[in-house]
Amino acid sequence: MPNDTAPLHHPAPSNTDHTLALPLSDTVLDQIAAHLAAGATVIGLGESTRFSRETFGVRDQLFRRLVRDHGFRALAVQDSAGAAAALDAYVGGDGGSAASALDGAWRPWRTEEMAGALEWIRAFNRDHADDPVRIFGVKPAQAAPDDYDAVLAHVRASAPERLAQLAAHLDPIRTAHQIDEHVQRARGVHPGRPFAEHARDALALVESLAGPGAEDVVARMRLIVDFHEHSVAGRGSFAGDAEVGADIVGDFQHTTGLRTVYWDGIAHTSATETVLGLAPERGPQTTAGTLLRKRYGTQYVSAAIGFHHGDLGVAVLPAPGADLVDARLGEAGLPAHWLDLRHDDVRGQWDGPAKARVISGVYTPDRDAAEHLAVASLADAFDVLIHIREVTPVHRLP
Repeated sequence: MPNDTAPLHHPAPSNTDHTLALPLSDTVLDQIAAHLAAGATVIGLGESTRFSRETFGVRDQLFRRLVRDHGFRALAVQDSAGAAAALDAYVGGDGGSAASALDGAWRPWRTEEMAGALEWIRAFNRDHADDPVRIFGVKPAQAAPDDYDAVLAHVRASAPERLAQLAAHLDPIRTAHQIDEHVQRARGVHPGRPFAEHARDALALVESLAGPGAEDVVARMRLIVDFHEHSVAGRGSFAGDAEVGADIVGDFQHTTGLRTVYWDGIAHTSATETVLGLAPERGPQTTAGTLLRKRYGTQYVSAAIGFHHGDLGVAVLPAPGADLVDARLGEAGLPAHWLDLRHDDVRGQWDGPAKARVISGVYTPDRDAAEHLAVASLADAFDVLIHIREVTPVHRLP
């Protein structure tokens, strides 16, 4: 068992995925995966940002080891049931490419790195047809771009004189499937009126035109309304649907019996409540990881993959503030290292109230100091910390 009271020194990194030389060697990745898997039924692999090749690469390589060496067979992703079903179909052998399977996925997943992860799972499933990896989403079915197309097509055919009115509502709000509404507001590109209001007006228009055979179109329009009302902007909160996500993960795992890995941000995978630096007035927020810890106890393992500084494409991140745990981790000056906070001696050195850097799609350099989450106990929130010194941006699919 490695000594986790100090950063692990390791040999030069290897290029295990043939696209990115990770700052952790194969040997160290094997060690981390073994520590995570011991006694675990569900593992939350959380990233502090969705924009880094290195944090994604470490998470992907850990997942591969959990599948290959430790029998994990399910991957829960932050996306809707419908989008995840397309990914599950692809890794199960359906036609098309990984990129095409990601067409309807949440935008942060539409990267070359995620496509590579799906290709690996598909190849594994091909070689283990009787024991495949499954993918599922932690959100219920949601509206997709083709729902907007179907509603517009129906009105174009049945009431063309109302099409322009309907399009004036749907055209601006469907952009939320490319860039989330709250991100549009943060970037100053939002058209102004709340998308949920547009969606409700569009629903009223469609219902007023509904005739025989329009049930499907009305149902699609209601799904669009639900999508916008339950978005971050629609709820007016950064807090996620923790109860829904935790129930979906837990129920899928219980039903299938599959050991499960849950990919999300650390604000969701944390095993304790978090306070977001961007919204401290809302106080502690329950996370999916909090509820999974209550359900599974120590069989839910929470790992946080963070970084010190680097270029994320959306912004160049400076060194973290001195009050962040990322700054303390960075004092080692190593390309990467990790700590298992479940060891008493490590917990004694690192536990206590802590702030960890969180870089979301609304990041702006002028409020870098607020881009974090706070927890009352670092060791209760995260069992394992993985720290990467410098990061580079993911590669977006066309």
